[in-house]
Amino acid sequence: MTDSSQWPLACIALGSNLGQSRRLLLAAWQALGEHPDIILQQLSPPYRTKPVEMNSGHWFINAAGLLRSSLTSEALLDVLLEIEQRFGRIRSPEQQGYQDRTLDLDLLLIDKLVLHTERLILPHPKLDKRLFVLAPLADIAPELQHPLLGKSIVELLTKLEPQLDPGCLEHPGCLEQVLWEEE
Repeated sequence: MTDSSQWPLACIALGSNLGQSRRLLLAAWQALGEHPDIILQQLSPPYRTKPVEMNSGHWFINAAGLLRSSLTSEALLDVLLEIEQRFGRIRSPEQQGYQDRTLDLDLLLIDKLVLHTERLILPHPKLDKRLFVLAPLADIAPELQHPLLGKSIVELLTKLEPQLDPGCLEHPGCLEQVLWEEE
């Protein structure tokens, strides 16, 4: 039997702005844990956030998770996409820009892997620019290092916060930690 504690550590972002978002995120997290090549480590508290780079009246619930997996990066991406689809996510090639969604699972990091393929870029190219990703990730992995920038998650969060325009959608006042049980 393989020692799963030696499997690479992956960070994912979870988000939803349609349906019972908190329940969807928890159910998706549990579905990930049912895969034989994935061991769940930790899930952040959820955050309620305004939509970013899209027009929508539906706020998001966002969280971050740490897991270990023996899967390749692209195989792990396939698992995330399959779970999104299982939970009602529809990706239409005709739709431009970001859309409302029942579930969004983004692969952010896998250990110190740097990868750029047609399907996947690691670390996630917008990781250091997204308050709704950095805040929950800092709750569970503050010292985790960005492999390209050489800064910890908490350093990236600290650097980002003063750059946010008070009128923009990602102002810290537009991001609040909530409870999993509410809804």
